[in-house]
Amino acid sequence: MALGVCLLFDHATERALRGLWDRLEARGIPTLRSHTHGLHVPHMSYVVLLRWELDAVRAAVDGLGDGGPFEITFDALGTFRRGRACLVPAVPPDLVTRQQAVVEATRATGALVHMHYECGRWLPHASLAPRAQAGWLPTVATAVYEVLPLTARVERAALIDSSTGRVWPLSTVP
Repeated sequence: MALGVCLLFDHATERALRGLWDRLEARGIPTLRSHTHGLHVPHMSYVVLLRWELDAVRAAVDGLGDGGPFEITFDALGTFRRGRACLVPAVPPDLVTRQQAVVEATRATGALVHMHYECGRWLPHASLAPRAQAGWLPTVATAVYEVLPLTARVERAALIDSSTGRVWPLSTVP
């Protein structure tokens, strides 16, 4: 069970990402559309917590203030060990600073930060296919490069429990 502090996109970007999930699924590649509980939403996580107290994390993140909406441009296909295929954005100048503030604020509550989301280790991404096999990569790349570049507007943020799909909207965009 993990809790993510997630950035959520405008409706046009969400439609584009869900459409990409659907095209991959139609080609036989499982995506977040069908992964686990099937309730995943297109997002980019600032941090994933392995142990947390929900109310404390929510208060800490809300306490960071509102950094406001911003745009990012996805212009690359990325892969992680164990087969996660994702979209990789160009990084706006303050994105790393924002992420570091979220990590420090959540850690200060006693939460346990997943090692891949530690400051200096985080690679911003929007997941597509969480268990993509190497042989699927040409198909994934073909589908991805049909939609890239994709300029996305981050408009909202939420806490999301990845094991259940439950979403707790945040009042700000950290």
